[in-house]
Amino acid sequence: MNPKTMYNLSYGLFVLTAASAGQDSGCIINTAGQVTSEPNRISIAVNKANFTHDLVKQSGKFNLSILSEEADFSVFQHFGFQSGRDVDKFSGYPDCKRSSNGLYYVTAGSNGYISAVTEQAIDLGSHTLFIASVSDMEVLSAAPSATYAYYHSSIKPQPQKPAAGKTVWRCTVCGYVYEGEELPADFICPLCKHPASDFEKITQ
Repeated sequence: MNPKTMYNLSYGLFVLTAASAGQDSGCIINTAGQVTSEPNRISIAVNKANFTHDLVKQSGKFNLSILSEEADFSVFQHFGFQSGRDVDKFSGYPDCKRSSNGLYYVTAGSNGYISAVTEQAIDLGSHTLFIASVSDMEVLSAAPSATYAYYHSSIKPQPQKPAAGKTVWRCTVCGYVYEGEELPADFICPLCKHPASDFEKITQ
């Protein structure tokens, strides 16, 4: 069985934002879609390790900013490679506005946003699947939506090849490189916090 087959599924990319007890945060997710049109509902799957997951669960509402092909890698670094438990992601961040529900949405590299209120939360183990009714939405630009494949081919910086005779382990999520013959089983990427299972071995 080849687990990389999952990479061939088509995904969009989004910044999920929420707030609870006066604290705002946001994270990158890649699983969102419309599930009904009458009434208009969407679903999102959020990793329980993300701080934003907890804010959505506590508040029962969120915004989903749809990232476009105009999104810069810095958006993914800002919302994906650091935790809202450690930093205030919106402190001094200029490329955002608040929608009518009081939550932030991202304006730079985003072609639209959807505001929603959760109706169901389904425990899926590592993730929670939220089913939510749409309360507001706006188109922000005509730029095509970014897919996961487009992110890897055109947004994420392309990694350098290792020097001859060197073995490295490269994070398939953010591109961080660990040099060494073996990668510790409990290694966590210092940039995006993904585990050793998301690294690939590369020998030149």
